[in-house]
Amino acid sequence: MSKYFDELPKDFLAVATPGAGKTTFALSVASELLGRRQIDRVIVVAPTDHLKTQWAEAADRAGIPLDPSFSAGKGRTSGDFVGVAVTYAGVAVNPLAMRIRTERFKTLVILDEVHHAGDALSWGEGVREAFEPAARRLCLTGTPFRSDVNPIPFVSYVEGEDGIPRSAADYAYGYADALADHVVRPVLFLAYSGAMSWRTRAGDEIEARLGEPLTKDLVNQALRTALDPKGSWIPSVLAAADKRLSEVRRHVPDAGGLVIATDQESARAYAKTLRAITGEAATVVLSDDPTSSKKISQFSADDSRWMVAVRMVSEGVDVPRLAVGVWATTTSTPLFFAQAVGRFVRARTRGEVASVFLPSVPNLLGFASELELQRDHVLGKKIRDEDDIFAAEDQLMAEANASESASDDLEGSFEAIGSEASFDHALFDGAQFGHEGEVKVGSEEEMDFLGIPGLLEPDQMRELLHKRQNDRMRQTRSSREATRAAAAEAQARTAAAADDLADVATHEQLAVLRRELNGLVGAWYHRTGQPHGVTHAALRRECGGPAAAVANADQLRKRIDRVRAWASGQTG
Repeated sequence: MSKYFDELPKDFLAVATPGAGKTTFALSVASELLGRRQIDRVIVVAPTDHLKTQWAEAADRAGIPLDPSFSAGKGRTSGDFVGVAVTYAGVAVNPLAMRIRTERFKTLVILDEVHHAGDALSWGEGVREAFEPAARRLCLTGTPFRSDVNPIPFVSYVEGEDGIPRSAADYAYGYADALADHVVRPVLFLAYSGAMSWRTRAGDEIEARLGEPLTKDLVNQALRTALDPKGSWIPSVLAAADKRLSEVRRHVPDAGGLVIATDQESARAYAKTLRAITGEAATVVLSDDPTSSKKISQFSADDSRWMVAVRMVSEGVDVPRLAVGVWATTTSTPLFFAQAVGRFVRARTRGEVASVFLPSVPNLLGFASELELQRDHVLGKKIRDEDDIFAAEDQLMAEANASESASDDLEGSFEAIGSEASFDHALFDGAQFGHEGEVKVGSEEEMDFLGIPGLLEPDQMRELLHKRQNDRMRQTRSSREATRAAAAEAQARTAAAADDLADVATHEQLAVLRRELNGLVGAWYHRTGQPHGVTHAALRRECGGPAAAVANADQLRKRIDRVRAWASGQTG
């Protein structure tokens, strides 16, 4: 506020994390400008119909009545209103009408989540045409800008040392700042892996594990298998999330949970599963349901447990009691991730902790670990000379590689067969916490994390996570002798199994040995945190031979024995 009124700029960009109070800031500016008679009217532009209604309700409480039912073709509004609330799509339909309205009075235009003005070229052009004559423009965003070539209207860009223009905020207030000021909740991410199997169009059955190094297409298909309502993964994770919600509600009685689904069919199926788990109907919010806004408002005001939504609650929607989330969508962009997690971070009292359940997918875990990083809008790289003539082609390749979806053939060939869930690790403040070996759903090891109190300061959370991890590690060490004995017995069984395999076809022998090796490498990852690829490379260095996919039976057995030797503490 001080910076704004010291400078009184025509354009002002405020970048603030979700839950930091952008709406309050903007309406305070509007109220002050109206009081000073520096503006006569206010126009708020929001991404969705629900958000423009939410803005109108907040503005009314601030003494600034706005008409959320206004449309460009409507013309005049009641004299009781000081302004209107519209959507970006509504502006693009008839920008000239909005321009005429903006020109008639000294107008403050508030552009909420202004990155949406870059969603489509027509939206950006419409916003620029409609609001170019405004007396003041206040741009707000709470999510990372994307990298693209569409400049956002009324946002300033500064060229960096690398020659690439980036957006320049007039004021930035990131998640780390808000966390330090106790404005937002800290987020505990709980990652779940597990075995997946699915069938391709060619009839091939593929087995993989979430969290293991896979190609992008296989990661996508493994994730879709995990999120299949008919499998075991999603019901297990929903049950774990409900246990976590019960623990949080011990300290925050009205805490609610949100499941973010990929599509309407899945959303309804998840709601049915939640009812079976909790005995209570979940609120289902669908984008084409005319009662969606009413359902969100009702859920925000009551104390029911769960809401399931496709995308309606991803951005800007204010439900402060949301404390537990389940990521059950295949959408996995930094922008959507920040929007979705932003629904859980709004603090009401000190010590509240948000918990978000994630599939163990590399990009999602990366977003979670980088939650505190601030991003600016990056425009496409400029071509400066003949040596840089491939820059545009490189940009197209990068966009193609960054695409979320697999090829049409792969998408159409997918059929989920089965899935199982297991707890992978907890992620807090960029650090991982977990237990050795596979942690089964419903186990005491899992409850070490699900049972964490719902009211803790960040320092207390870190201390408790370390303590529970270390306590379990000490228990594991006390049984190390038993583990060594079991390893010796397993080696004997392996030798016996090798004899049994002698009469089995070569390709079947190799398949059995590769599965055994991959399982042991996975267990080693859970014990040490060492990535699977690093472990496989170390085994090749120590035992010799090519990659596991083309290694012979003797080479695979040597690697199996070496991993077991590591596990028993004999070497490594």
